[in-house]
Amino acid sequence: MNAAPPEPVAVTLPARGPGDRLSGLFWRHPKLLLGLLLAPPLLWLGVVYLGSLAALLLQSFYYIDEFSGVVVPEFTLKTYAELFRAQNLDIILRTVLMAAAVTLGCAVIGFPVAYFAARYAKGAWKAAFYLGVLLPLWSSYLVKVYAWKLILAKEGIITWAAEGTGTSAILNAVLSLPGIGGNSLSTSYIGTWVVFVYVWLPYMILPMQAALERVPVSLLEASADLGATRAQTFRTVILPLALPGVIAGSIFTFSLTLGDYIIPQIVGTSARFIGLAVYQFQGTAGNIPLAAAFAVVPIVIMLVYLTIAKRQGAFDVL
Repeated sequence: MNAAPPEPVAVTLPARGPGDRLSGLFWRHPKLLLGLLLAPPLLWLGVVYLGSLAALLLQSFYYIDEFSGVVVPEFTLKTYAELFRAQNLDIILRTVLMAAAVTLGCAVIGFPVAYFAARYAKGAWKAAFYLGVLLPLWSSYLVKVYAWKLILAKEGIITWAAEGTGTSAILNAVLSLPGIGGNSLSTSYIGTWVVFVYVWLPYMILPMQAALERVPVSLLEASADLGATRAQTFRTVILPLALPGVIAGSIFTFSLTLGDYIIPQIVGTSARFIGLAVYQFQGTAGNIPLAAAFAVVPIVIMLVYLTIAKRQGAFDVL
């Protein structure tokens, strides 16, 4: 005799709450979830960053009334024409030359460090490399600048070391160089350059190290097998492949030098750079249109520079 089949048991599912319905909505429409996640940062970027840039660009087309000193909100190119005055052109040229010199110095000093880390540093040595490069970034920016002012001062450790080693004549010869020298390292363009290089050097080393790690060892071995000298291998193999890393690092060193106003204010001569000019025109002089026009100059320079860097593949190592 066959047994009767068991009767089906009714399963009661719990009622779906708002969280379940919302989860189902996001599952069916993933682009909606992506849009909601990206909306806050994009809104912040659009309002705070792009909005401030738009306000800056707008005020650069205003001008200062020469008699009342009041900002006249009328569209004109009069303020941009002031950038072509001799004293303002000197500020722009001085800043660009310093930024180029700092970038070149960082590349020359940082390349051997980056090459050693990419080819020979392993394990604990690799960790020590990253610690040594990043450690200066953990300390206060102002503390480092003021410390260098004391080091480079006429009574500082460099002058003391030069007197102790009998090399004061060399130091005095360097300080007597026209255009870049001064009474001491702390009041010369040389001192400004030294501090800039020290502060921005990590931003050059890390991109170069990342680019050099991508150079296949087999290419170096093939170059040696074909009879190339070390200099030829460096010039024809290593340097071209590491060039995107150098350009990527130069984006940081060049742009940061263009806009910095603290280092030129503390170390070096009284000559103004773009960042210091923007700070003084906006604060002390109250000439906001001219300060805005000066601030546009680094933006235009960096847009051109980034376009060139992108064509060289520099963004691939960032």
